[in-house]
Amino acid sequence: MSETSTASPYMTTRELAVLIRKTPAAVRQMRYRGEAPAGLRIGREVIYERSVVAAWLKAKAASDPLAQRAAA
Repeated sequence: MSETSTASPYMTTRELAVLIRKTPAAVRQMRYRGEAPAGLRIGREVIYERSVVAAWLKAKAASDPLAQRAAA
């Protein structure tokens, strides 16, 4: 698969894994468990909309008690 541009509104499983410092296998497992952001399957690939990933990360930070204490 060719490299994707950062201007794309979508990211691959590998790009998401790099962003959250997990392995692609861990991201796939999170998706299987329903713990990952909503993705779209295109053939064999799953892509994630960058705005959905950003909203998911914000929601995770808002629900994390340690992150809330650090922000206070």
